[in-house]
Amino acid sequence: MDPDLLKRIIEGALLAANRPLSIDQLERLFDGDQHPERAAIRAALKALGEDCESRGYELKEVASGYRFQVRETVAPWVSRLWEEKPPRYTRALLETLALIAYRQPITRAEIEEIRGVAVSTHIVRTLSEREWIRVVGHRDVPGRPALFGTTRQFLDYFNLQSLDDLPTLAELRDLDKMHPELDFNGPDEGDSSAPEAAEEDSLPAAETDEAGEGEASDTVVELPRTPDGRTLQ
Repeated sequence: MDPDLLKRIIEGALLAANRPLSIDQLERLFDGDQHPERAAIRAALKALGEDCESRGYELKEVASGYRFQVRETVAPWVSRLWEEKPPRYTRALLETLALIAYRQPITRAEIEEIRGVAVSTHIVRTLSEREWIRVVGHRDVPGRPALFGTTRQFLDYFNLQSLDDLPTLAELRDLDKMHPELDFNGPDEGDSSAPEAAEEDSLPAAETDEAGEGEASDTVVELPRTPDGRTLQ
């Protein structure tokens, strides 16, 4: 197949898809004599990536495959296309997610032991509904508690190809440094204005912490959006 035609086909497929496409999925676009070799598909993807170097979007490889996404440098302007507020998450939720990512497989009780507070049911449900975590097995102890691990969707969301792309624990001293967008600048615990601020934010119940479980006073984090509706990685 002509390399330019192959590149245009792949570009069109990536633009039309609402998800990353793997090499295998791109191969299934073709049949018979028109079926290109994997090396030709990879060469077309490389050429597409080079074409995007001077544009406001880039070709990004994540765990599930390849996708076009807006460059982070122009995201502050593009994000104004959406009037609604982006999702907001508590620090407790992000700490729980980080523990699962770095210590997986891990049980809820082990997370609670490390954090020193109970893990809200809302946190586990929110992470599961976002398809960022899943049950990967059960610990062989009385009660057989569930073991949690991260998913391919978690890797895609945070622009990772594999868990090896996560910062090392030496580099990651705390969650404030996990990503520059995760700016924990909400009300401090014990601040008299905290209840008013929480009420003003009007967070959905599934994305806040249950009162009485040691989580309610955690700072809320807002993640900016990408132009296709995802929050900025």
